[in-house]
Amino acid sequence: MAYLLLKTRLALELPRINAALEEAEHALPAPVQPVAHHIFSSGGKRIRPLLLVLTARLLGCKTDEVYHLAVTLEMLHAATLLHDDVIDCAGTRRGKPSAHTLFSQTETILAGDALLARANAFVADFGNTALSRCFSEATTETCAGEILEIAAQRDPELSLEQYLSIIAGKTAKLISSACEMGALLARGTEQQVAAAADFGENIGIAFQLVDDAIDFAETNVTGKPSLGDLREGKLTYPLRCYRESLASEARARFDEQFRQGSFSSEDSAAIGESVRSQGFDRRTRDFADSYLVRAEKALMDLPQGKERTLLQEMAAFVRERTK
Repeated sequence: MAYLLLKTRLALELPRINAALEEAEHALPAPVQPVAHHIFSSGGKRIRPLLLVLTARLLGCKTDEVYHLAVTLEMLHAATLLHDDVIDCAGTRRGKPSAHTLFSQTETILAGDALLARANAFVADFGNTALSRCFSEATTETCAGEILEIAAQRDPELSLEQYLSIIAGKTAKLISSACEMGALLARGTEQQVAAAADFGENIGIAFQLVDDAIDFAETNVTGKPSLGDLREGKLTYPLRCYRESLASEARARFDEQFRQGSFSSEDSAAIGESVRSQGFDRRTRDFADSYLVRAEKALMDLPQGKERTLLQEMAAFVRERTK
């Protein structure tokens, strides 16, 4: 069975991660708790806290305090989701109503702010300035990535370098920080901390690239609406490949429709079909694989052990995921 070791370990770790998250939720001010409970209970893979736990354990950390540190990144991630859904006017999140549709927009935004502030306090409680600095940088870079993405919306001439900067900030930095904070908590060497961060950054970039490929899969494969990035005006890697395949006249027409957000449902369906039939989604996965190779290389600077095997399985999971 694929990823058997990873799935088995996740089944063991998830109850402890969720218990720490529930404890963190109860430590929030009472007015914030309903919004926090809604976003925490809406699902999610818990990849960031799991990576922090695995990295810390690999480097010899035995304390159960690792779970309390791990959930700070899930709190930061949840805060970004709350804010994103308000900005995007998203009606659902993981198949459930978005928080701002149940609570007010203002209440949702302030709850996200409170989650972030309390997560900072939890990290500070460890009394390790390196941990606090890492968490602060994760917050800053994630926000910067989100701002870059907003600025790039409906820009058909977005460069590849700009696109990679966006996903490095909005997705990869949190995953990189999870691995780095795990190594810092375990008092890893400077080389081990750098290797853990490098592994996480490359896993994170690959994760987002695969996510961008999955967005062009048919709904009966993923179970969720496709072509969301096209509708939102995001020039992701598979869409870039499609645009570059067009002759000059067709490309000019695409660029105008992309800027205006004027694609009809028929236009969108045709683009989706073209991305799949010409293999641009597969090309995106191949590009992601180049980052996974770098991630696996970074693991060679970390000790051998069962957790390193699990991190290798995590890379394989990212490579092959379909939803």
